[in-house]
Amino acid sequence: MISDTTSRQLASLELGGRPMVICDVDEVVVHFTRELEDHFDGHGLYLATDSFALNGNVRRKQDHAPLAVSEVAAHIDQVFRERTLTMQPIEGAIDALLHIDRQADVVMLTNLPHEAGDMRRLNLAGLGLPFPVITNSGPKGPAIRQLAGRAQGAVVFIDDSPQFIASAHAHAPEVHLVHFLHDERFARHIEAFDFVSLRTDRWDEVRPHVLKLIG
Repeated sequence: MISDTTSRQLASLELGGRPMVICDVDEVVVHFTRELEDHFDGHGLYLATDSFALNGNVRRKQDHAPLAVSEVAAHIDQVFRERTLTMQPIEGAIDALLHIDRQADVVMLTNLPHEAGDMRRLNLAGLGLPFPVITNSGPKGPAIRQLAGRAQGAVVFIDDSPQFIASAHAHAPEVHLVHFLHDERFARHIEAFDFVSLRTDRWDEVRPHVLKLIG
């Protein structure tokens, strides 16, 4: 399912009739975990790295007890409200995407509260990335299917989440997948997918690989 908000954004999207690169934002283009951990630290919490998931890994410093799922969600929403405008880029992301833009339409597909979408657009524009931003909720595969259907040429999807990578493969198996995992603390918990075109933690590997795919 695609939300009405996401559907409206997809319908209004203007594309250039080229190959397409669909790119996640948090932990791919900007540092999100760093902001999250700083927020947690100020609230007497910490993020354990026992698995890739957030739920169960956000714990109180006092007794190491995990927070309830609803509490974790509330903290994440607060981080998006208070820090989206000032999130900083991951090394190499800006330069790589600007190079890719010379050969492909770049679309940012990001899961965050829709009401934070304009802040995300302002943040990315301020970092030098003027690309369209589509806010999404839930699996990304359906939105990727729609986007891929409008591309002229190869389509590449870049994300850190194994769930979203798998969703893209299920809904749009012709799309090339780049699994970007720059934080080894969490990457070590994720088994490699055999349907991924590239798994990496560096944008200087992403750029030449994507440019070759979109040819």
